[in-house]
Amino acid sequence: MTELVVRRLLIDLEQPVARHWCAGDAFLTAWFNALSMSFPVGEQFFIDSVRNGLKALPPEQQAPLHAEVQGFVGQEATHRRIHALFNAQIAKHGLVNDWEPRARDRMALLEGTDPRHSLAITAANEHFTALFAEWLLAHPHVLDGCEPRLKTMWLWHSAEEAEHKCTAFDLYQALGGSHAWRKTWMRRITLVFLTDTLRQTVNNLRRDGTLWRWSTWRSGVRHMLGREGLLRVTFKPWLAYFRADFHPTQQESELSAHWLRDNSAQFKRVGQAEPA
Repeated sequence: MTELVVRRLLIDLEQPVARHWCAGDAFLTAWFNALSMSFPVGEQFFIDSVRNGLKALPPEQQAPLHAEVQGFVGQEATHRRIHALFNAQIAKHGLVNDWEPRARDRMALLEGTDPRHSLAITAANEHFTALFAEWLLAHPHVLDGCEPRLKTMWLWHSAEEAEHKCTAFDLYQALGGSHAWRKTWMRRITLVFLTDTLRQTVNNLRRDGTLWRWSTWRSGVRHMLGREGLLRVTFKPWLAYFRADFHPTQQESELSAHWLRDNSAQFKRVGQAEPA
């Protein structure tokens, strides 16, 4: 069982966000914005999937997982709230969230199905976010030049994603989820996630008027496909998910724990007093 601490981030997202808030880089700004647009609806789906998965277990199996599920729900609910505030700010730049309606339509198709399907989808998405989180925590310079509050927001989110990446996976296993369906949903989610991210990023750039700038494409290639680019660095860890003996703990590192330890002044544990 993993202890998952629910933290409240001590930043102000009621204040406006610059159009190119990611150090003036149009591509990175549009890409991070696209990811954020998916989070409120996605986090709610993950919460519902994990709650329903826990309820599907026999009572004697629920008790050892109850605290971890509560922590997972608390962390994801906090992410949902923070990114809803952030999304409200970037909407003022004329950006339109086309991802969320598509996601809602797909989620409606799962109503009434075996809860293991939703858990497998959640576990696959959590693997993606964990890979992204590990990459960002290992390459925090990507956010150099950003407003400190926004850099903190993304690194805090990354640190917590790394913390709770096992919850949905373990519930799926506990419910007897098959390796075949786990692979099937990862293949599907890979296609859907990458397609939706690309579509929303392109839409953001088009509305921003920066889609056809050379600097935009140069940044995209460097940060996605370069030697230390996200897709290049995470390909092998992504592929490992298809192994029958895979478990998220096989891709552990200390980066999350180190960031949370070194930046404890940026948040407070829910239920504790404000720092002096």
